[in-house]
Amino acid sequence: MGMDSVTEWLDAASRGEFTALWITSDIWMALLRVILVILPILTLVPGIIWYERRLLSWMQDRIGPNRSGTITFPDNFPIPGLRGKKIRTFGLVQPLLDGVKLFLKEEIRPGTVDKLIWTIAPALALFPAFALAGTLPWAPHTGFFGYFSPAADVEIGILWVLAISSLGAYGLVLAGYGSNNKYSLMGGLRGSAQLISYELAMGVSLACIVMAAGSLKMTEMVDIQMQPLWGVVDGVQNWFIFTPFGFVSAVVFTICTIAETNRAPFDLPEAENELIAGYHTEYSSMKFAVFFMGEYAAIFIFSGVFAAVFLGGYNLMPIRWEFLAAEYPSMAGAFRAMADLNYWLGPVGFLAKQIAGLTFFIWLRATLPRLRYDQLMNLGWKSLLPLAVANFIVVGLWIVATKLYGPLGGWAAFVAAAAIVALLYMNFVAGSKRGQEAVQRRPITLVGGKDS
Repeated sequence: MGMDSVTEWLDAASRGEFTALWITSDIWMALLRVILVILPILTLVPGIIWYERRLLSWMQDRIGPNRSGTITFPDNFPIPGLRGKKIRTFGLVQPLLDGVKLFLKEEIRPGTVDKLIWTIAPALALFPAFALAGTLPWAPHTGFFGYFSPAADVEIGILWVLAISSLGAYGLVLAGYGSNNKYSLMGGLRGSAQLISYELAMGVSLACIVMAAGSLKMTEMVDIQMQPLWGVVDGVQNWFIFTPFGFVSAVVFTICTIAETNRAPFDLPEAENELIAGYHTEYSSMKFAVFFMGEYAAIFIFSGVFAAVFLGGYNLMPIRWEFLAAEYPSMAGAFRAMADLNYWLGPVGFLAKQIAGLTFFIWLRATLPRLRYDQLMNLGWKSLLPLAVANFIVVGLWIVATKLYGPLGGWAAFVAAAAIVALLYMNFVAGSKRGQEAVQRRPITLVGGKDS
């Protein structure tokens, strides 16, 4: 074997070893990303439950959980400053105790259920939250955070969100069907009909943002929101919620998200006054808990989607620090320091926006009563879907006019189209109200009374 052959063999071996090491490191990186997605959700769900119970008790003027977890030091404790002291955790341990109780409870399975379907339904209800969490850009996707945020930067972005979120209905429908219980089946059917009704409006509202951003990826949507506001105000970021079409899309998306997650006032699939407990009537122990874990994880993830699409993602404030540093050299150091702070505190800012979304969900639950089923359907089909479609048309006209006549022509076309759509919608609402009044005022004559 000549020296050249040995050199080639060594080079091949080194290349093979490097490839093996690269594959191994890639596998470990994938596992680390999965852990960073799953563990925070499973850890935060008990905290979300505690936060909801505490916030609802404050809004409804009652006590709420405040006992479990209080640490009382005995009078003979070695440290003098802690003797006889009580450290309150405000009931923070209560969700953990509830989880232990549900985990240790005996599982009761009715004899008439479809065992396979009844068993996999809770897992299907929890799966969408994990599948969507991996696509959230919870930190800048450059530099150090670029290896982890997002865990999977899928090309179809928003389409992935819509596709996976719709799978949550399978858990509800299969739970109702597999339970062999008419009340459970009715709750599952309500859940599927509700999701279909509001999935359309949600998709059209997100399509407006996709068309304005020119991309389906949430990471690119966050980048586009870092451009100047309306293309004019250079020092302020162009968060979509600050734009007229983005604000309308945000309102429609928020209402549809509440309906998608079966939260009050859209919690008809589990309306206890007419369906006992709805689709999960026949469940107990941990399978019962998994349904609620899926619900709370879903509202946490959808709050993250809202933050990424409408609120600038991980950016703490809608301020373009780099532009200010270049524009005002005398304060460039302070502005660059704020830019660095915005980078390293990106995950904290994203989490704060998610907590704000959770607070809004809880606030609605404490404020609004449950809708009737006809009100639920009317809101989705007669109000939200037409509004989302009209907004989509307006955004399309704005984009075309901007390319043809510049930003000023685009905004002029936007205002004109919005005014026309508003007038048409107002006439439609007025006409529907007149029709309802005509039906309500129809006289009714009783026949065969007491004197006949």
